[in-house]
Amino acid sequence: MDASLGTAYKSNTQLARCITENWASAYLYCAACRNNALEASPPNTKAVDLSCLSCGANYQLKSGRKWNQRRIPDAAYNAMIAAIESDRTPNLLVMQYSSMWRVENLMLIPSFFFAKSCVEKRKPLGAQARRAGWVGCNIRLDAIAPEGKLTIVQSGVPAAVDVIRESYEKLRPLSQIPAQVRGWTLDLLRILQTLPTAHFALNDVYAREAELAALHPGNKHVRAKIRQQLQVLRDAGLLTFNGRGIYRLK
Repeated sequence: MDASLGTAYKSNTQLARCITENWASAYLYCAACRNNALEASPPNTKAVDLSCLSCGANYQLKSGRKWNQRRIPDAAYNAMIAAIESDRTPNLLVMQYSSMWRVENLMLIPSFFFAKSCVEKRKPLGAQARRAGWVGCNIRLDAIAPEGKLTIVQSGVPAAVDVIRESYEKLRPLSQIPAQVRGWTLDLLRILQTLPTAHFALNDVYAREAELAALHPGNKHVRAKIRQQLQVLRDAGLLTFNGRGIYRLK
């Protein structure tokens, strides 16, 4: 990255944002279409740092020198929950850069892969803070199913562009599920990924009923919802039904 772009900034946060966003607009591509360029958003645009002028996909870039695959800080809790409920979340890019301003790791989470269960509320700011009482949030990356974390760069090595686009396209059917119920689908998919094998029986999923009930306390018919969401995942092409109550994750 071009570190000289940050010489005008005194704030380390502003400096890093300028340098990393400049790199992203110069070198990144749209995963949602065949466009090989992303346009930087105008200054002070909320939540969106880059956009694809071809398909309209939006991207937010979170960057830092530390690589935490469990959680990353985000903005206001209520704003993030509202964005998920109204299906307005951008695609999220999570970047780690080195002290020499090299991209070490870069992950893409599609916009339709966010559920409320992956948003962690932080404590309100204290009375002495400039924004006293403000409540932020963390994005729990470990609460997102592996399919939804596309590795663009790993240990300094970039993945093939076509591989990222193919992976994104395979997940796109999830975007057609209404945002109000997509959280159930994503939570079930994450739980299926923690089962011992790719082949599983319906009773294996029923054994995780309490976990899903805790995530969705308003639902009193959890087993029926599990069966429904297994059909949704099957229709989305993410698992197959082999008959006699046996499924297989793709």
